[in-house]
Amino acid sequence: MQSLQEKFSELAAEEGKYAHGGNLRKLAARAGCPASDIIDFSANINPLGPPLWLQQEIVSALSEVDRYPDPECAELTLAACEKYSVWPNECLAGNGASELIAAITRIGGFKRAVIPVPCYVDYTRSCKLAGLKTEHIPLDPQKAFAPDFDTLSSLLSASPALVFLAQPNNPTGTAFDPAELKKLARKHPDSRFIVDESFADFVPDLERLTGNRPPNVITIVSLTKFYAIPGLRLGLAFASADIIMELKNILPCWSVNILAQKVGLRCICDEEYERKTIETTVRLREELIQGIMQVPGIRILPSQANFMLCQIQRVGMDAAGLIEHLLKNKVAVRHCDNFDGLDSTYFRIAVRTEEENKALVDGLRSFSGMEVSAQKPKKTPALMIQGTCSNAGKSILAAAFCRIFLQDGYKVAPFKAQNMSLNSFVTEDGLEMGRAQVTQAAACKMAPDVRMNPVLLKPNSDIGSQVIVMGKPVGNMKVKKYVEYKPTAFEAVKKGYDSLSADADIMVIEGAGSPAEINLKQHDIVNMAMAQYAEAKVIITGDIDRGGVFASLSGTMDLLETKERDLVCGFLLNKFRGDASLLTPALDFILNHTGKPVLGTIPFINNLGLPDEDSVSFKEDLSKSGSSGKHKDCVDIVCIDLPRISNFTDLDALKGEPDVNLRIVDKVENLGKPDAIILPGSKSTLSDLAHLRESGLAQAVSDMRDKAAIIGICGGFQMLGQYISDPDQIESETGIEEGLGLLPLQTTLAPEKTLTRTSAIHSQSKMEVSGYEIHHGKTEPLLPTVRAAIVPQGITGGVPVSKALGFGSKSGMIWGTYLHGIFDADRFRRWFIDSLRAKKGLPRLEKIQTTFGMEESLDHLADVVRENVDMKAIYAALKL
Repeated sequence: MQSLQEKFSELAAEEGKYAHGGNLRKLAARAGCPASDIIDFSANINPLGPPLWLQQEIVSALSEVDRYPDPECAELTLAACEKYSVWPNECLAGNGASELIAAITRIGGFKRAVIPVPCYVDYTRSCKLAGLKTEHIPLDPQKAFAPDFDTLSSLLSASPALVFLAQPNNPTGTAFDPAELKKLARKHPDSRFIVDESFADFVPDLERLTGNRPPNVITIVSLTKFYAIPGLRLGLAFASADIIMELKNILPCWSVNILAQKVGLRCICDEEYERKTIETTVRLREELIQGIMQVPGIRILPSQANFMLCQIQRVGMDAAGLIEHLLKNKVAVRHCDNFDGLDSTYFRIAVRTEEENKALVDGLRSFSGMEVSAQKPKKTPALMIQGTCSNAGKSILAAAFCRIFLQDGYKVAPFKAQNMSLNSFVTEDGLEMGRAQVTQAAACKMAPDVRMNPVLLKPNSDIGSQVIVMGKPVGNMKVKKYVEYKPTAFEAVKKGYDSLSADADIMVIEGAGSPAEINLKQHDIVNMAMAQYAEAKVIITGDIDRGGVFASLSGTMDLLETKERDLVCGFLLNKFRGDASLLTPALDFILNHTGKPVLGTIPFINNLGLPDEDSVSFKEDLSKSGSSGKHKDCVDIVCIDLPRISNFTDLDALKGEPDVNLRIVDKVENLGKPDAIILPGSKSTLSDLAHLRESGLAQAVSDMRDKAAIIGICGGFQMLGQYISDPDQIESETGIEEGLGLLPLQTTLAPEKTLTRTSAIHSQSKMEVSGYEIHHGKTEPLLPTVRAAIVPQGITGGVPVSKALGFGSKSGMIWGTYLHGIFDADRFRRWFIDSLRAKKGLPRLEKIQTTFGMEESLDHLADVVRENVDMKAIYAALKL
């Protein structure tokens, strides 16, 4: 009687004989690493990975899992019949090609099977399980393992048989002439020929037998390899109607689940994915062949498929040592010692991605004692903050992590590939960048650098923007033109990132909007495309204060591609008010649904004292400030809302003063009786001026000339004048427009852009101010009586008109300047507020009430975020 040990040994030997590639669990155990770390060349799966729509299709199909799937797979098979030009009763779907192959061996009453080898091991296994006698015909390696149809014919003359052929062959990758098979099938009508076309989709221009076959030929098509969905299991059989009926009678009902049916239907219809796969696979295969051919002792056989058979040709050596060497480097290939007709010197490799193919070639080279190619420079560890939407708090959270990493002893730099904002800044070298990255630079205690924000878009219409690359304008572009320009912009982005990150220990990258904007993903350069380039770990943040955050997080993940989801290390909930312990059920759901944890819940932080990330936050904050007030003895300052308001951070310092009630006004009825009116910067002065006239605010502001101080900054300064001339039609086609007429000035717009940082003196107060200029054109007085309100430092005596940075009325009640950031100077700001207090009959406070600076605010922000975020998990994700 056979012992238990002998039985186990027999079963183990049997299992090894019919083993397949792609067993990641066993490969990972041998390599001593997680399965996700293995680069798997042992399974012949499409190197592109699944189609981008796979996740959405599966999510959609889940709505039908509460009912039985269609046992006929009617929609799927009809689509397949249309694609391959066969009748609907000549196609059958199965739970993978293996199920169909096993079923075929059980019909027709055949007693024997003839199988040219080497071949797919399941042909023999299925025949053995069906009780068929199996005869193997060795294929000649000197003839590229091509089938010998004459030998086959002579074997079939004795008695009919099942004949298994793969087109192309697995594991050799070679294809045969379909005409020879048809000739053989017609010569032996009592035999049945099974042609396995599981990898035929990878072979360009291959003549298929699915729709043009003799009646005794069955064709098998696998969708799992070509569409990279082996976990779903889906195959198709094409045969005459009577054979299909026989197969249906022995297959279990509902063997193809609803998910596989829905995904299969979409696969068959996706011609673009098919085209891209063939194009990419052919290129990658040829590149891989060229790399391997340079390795001595490795023979690579010709192949037309997405895999190749290789042989180690060293005396006394088989492939086992090479396979173990590769596995130590987390690269797995398929040992072919269990293929009949091949010995232990053979191994098979699939075509993978360019980077993965390089890893394989390097492993082969190192095994042969060759110098490996230069290693790709290791990327600087990077954390990327993306969001479910705009205004989710990405900019502020990025600043928080910049300061936290700095406090922990790392050299940190911020980065945002593309910023769309009218709130810009001028660096010391006269280059323009987004203001948010200036705040983040301050968090890193670095000087602002345009490499931190290589692309800045400044909208000048609903469909167009000025495009600024590495701090310099490259033109005004409408959306379509900018999309065409984006590849060029992305090159600048990558160059800027590489240069900046080379000198940092950690990079903190900010995304834009949402990474799940389907209409933008194909030409994305700021979200997941940037994350992939930087090899960043991504945190997705959502604004829980506005509601719907869990649906937003879940939906965002559902819309990401598999490779994008792999970059996400977790989520943050931002702006939370309440007891965080009540969120536990929702946090558990998010973890279970997405596989990613919520790494922290950031409380709502009032009066943070940092610049708003965009005009939405800015306007919301001013509305709240205006409605509640601060002190009874506040001065009331109104900011006039403009459709294309720019550099709104000019007012941040005023907003933080305890005796200033700062409001934003977009309607005449809300103007009230302010102590001061500020016309802010504008990206489109003439358009915004027209808006003020249409809304009645232009007249309302003019009517306040003797009742309130009126200050214009940049575009607002231009509006204060008598005329705005536009000879080059930068903003309009009219040539010249009337301004508000509050000062005798004329502005002439010009294509050249002034970008400079300046220190100056406010003439009336004699106090120092500083800031930066960003404007087109120049403003000049029409009358000699107009006063230079802001003059550069170091000028004595009379001030030349060309040197003045602003002009004003003799009374000082109306003035304007090109100097952004003028209110940041603490002493001047207090003087300005006190002058308003005096006109209102309030006592001057004289003493500085607040110091405008970000250091304390940044430290406070970092403390709050650190306290409420799992920093250990973040450092672990960064491998630091």
